[in-house]
Amino acid sequence: MVLKDVKVGQTVKVVKLTGEGPVRRRIMDMGITKGVEIYVRKVAPLGDPMELTVRGYELSIRKADAEMIEVG
Repeated sequence: MVLKDVKVGQTVKVVKLTGEGPVRRRIMDMGITKGVEIYVRKVAPLGDPMELTVRGYELSIRKADAEMIEVG
């Protein structure tokens, strides 16, 4: 399952990051790394962006980026 498919109010753990080069690096720089827990706070009405809580701070990411984050 990828982060994009997670429902509002769920907490999931990152299993794997897909994607290449600068995009993967940017996701990791935001604090999203293997094993970290992510809580899905809100999703915009049209589904983009998603608002997450990661490592105690709030983060908004696009659906395209959320597709690169495998969770379990």
